[in-house]
Amino acid sequence: MLTAVPTTPEALTVPEVMEALRISRFKVYDLIRSNELPSIKIGRARRVPVDSVRAYLRDRLEEAA
Repeated sequence: MLTAVPTTPEALTVPEVMEALRISRFKVYDLIRSNELPSIKIGRARRVPVDSVRAYLRDRLEEAA
């Protein structure tokens, strides 16, 4: 039995992460390089799992508290 494809993305493009976090392209790649924001490569495309973005935000909020 086939399951439906989720309507919300499981992984975001770099421009989508930029928009979600309101940060620059350079900063997104800086976070990826430093492993603060885990990502995957599919071919030449870089994708950031939505859970990684949520975890990054949660960690920053915990640090700020």
